[in-house]
Amino acid sequence: MNSSLSIQIDESIVMDQIRKQINEMVKEADAEYIYWDAKELMRRTCMSWNFIQEQFFFNPGFPKHKIGKKWYFPARETRSFLEDWIRKQPS
Repeated sequence: MNSSLSIQIDESIVMDQIRKQINEMVKEADAEYIYWDAKELMRRTCMSWNFIQEQFFFNPGFPKHKIGKKWYFPARETRSFLEDWIRKQPS
């Protein structure tokens, strides 16, 4: 007696579920920080400090605040800026 089981998976439904879970995880991670410092900005962008300065740091629209000798970046505003910035970069 030979029996087999066949399962069909709708990839679009699976991908939608994965995207939803990733979005939830990102929201949770963002909720942990109100501000990023320079070290966190470099970690989140995978960019060096010099590269950040060359690419967008001095852009008037880039949200930043200097308190004493240290730079702080509002997490939500910075993320929004970076998402817009990367979309505008040439391929």
